[in-house]
Amino acid sequence: MEPMNRLLVGLGLLIAVVGLLWPWFSKLPLGRLPGDIVVDRPGFRFFAPFTTMIIVSVVVSLLLWLFRR
Repeated sequence: MEPMNRLLVGLGLLIAVVGLLWPWFSKLPLGRLPGDIVVDRPGFRFFAPFTTMIIVSVVVSLLLWLFRR
């Protein structure tokens, strides 16, 4: 297979797996952690998930580091 075909098939499989596991992913407290900022006022809502972004970044970095070894 050409590299682009492999990439597209891999992305499709990844999307399918995430879709199947979504009920379990939605139960995780990501987005509601201490350090995630939510400002909710009438007519305005601001959401900045700082802690969640840091945790996701560390997990993705570790996974990429493991797969490159």
